[in-house]
Amino acid sequence: MDSPAAVAPGSLRSRRGRALALGSLACLCSLGLPARAAEAVLEQAAKTGEVLMVGPADSPPLIRMGPKGEPEGYAIDLARRIDRQLKAELGESVRIRFAPVDNTGVTVEAVASGRAGLACGVPFSWEREKLVDFSLPIGLSGLRLLTRSGGLDGSPASLAGQPIAVVEGSLGAGFLGSLQPSAKAVSFPTLPQAVTALEQKKVAGVLGDANVLAGLRHERRLSGVALVPEQPYVSYGVGCIVPENNSRLLNVVNLAIASLFQGYLEGRPDAVASVAPWFGPTGVLAVPSERMRAFFESVLISREGLQLVAPAPAPRP
Repeated sequence: MDSPAAVAPGSLRSRRGRALALGSLACLCSLGLPARAAEAVLEQAAKTGEVLMVGPADSPPLIRMGPKGEPEGYAIDLARRIDRQLKAELGESVRIRFAPVDNTGVTVEAVASGRAGLACGVPFSWEREKLVDFSLPIGLSGLRLLTRSGGLDGSPASLAGQPIAVVEGSLGAGFLGSLQPSAKAVSFPTLPQAVTALEQKKVAGVLGDANVLAGLRHERRLSGVALVPEQPYVSYGVGCIVPENNSRLLNVVNLAIASLFQGYLEGRPDAVASVAPWFGPTGVLAVPSERMRAFFESVLISREGLQLVAPAPAPRP
């Protein structure tokens, strides 16, 4: 899987390396980029040689930029598996190319319009399901509040009148008003910027995806902050998304996900290496391996009906 080097946050690079603003779909249209939703992503990939994947670049453990400017993370490891599956379908000349954008709202807009063909690590909502097609879930998360230790306890009453950071177009931005109508929403383009505002004591808390907030706390080695409440306000699945009516691509994505899960359950080193650094007991999020196994098993059984144990031999007549 290829990626552009040193792409500015909130931007894409064209195949010639020219930076293109992705702040909104209007920006994309003004640059004359054609909408491709009407043409299947894989049909387009057969002509261009690539499928464009987008996502927030600073959202560990899903995606982060490594020391050499290359994307890494759970979603990127999964994308490499999708890339190999695509090559099996369309040939070695097809690749996945990653370009970072500001936030999940921009990500969903780009995929829904057909200007990008893939994103992984997107929280599910029924509103988003109307715009894009979701894959098998690749994880579970929810909305929690990152706040200074000993401050807000996470109860709706504790948020009354407090400045709470949210990300534009996020599930948290839409949820804060119903959680506490008198809370003062402070919008930021990215979750890292919102966390920085908390560090600078400009806001009392950050309402956002629990996994990414925990990942940012781990990456920045933040002390004196806590995630509250103990259980998320709302929980949701996290998956990959493709433009609507791209069943062939969705099948490729689901096959790659199922292969990763099955490989992890069987203890294959390559599959374990795609999960453990991000969600293992010593990873960015310290999740017990038995919980990971239980989740992977439930996805395979409920969504694919795969047998995880060999069937008993048929009785002899």
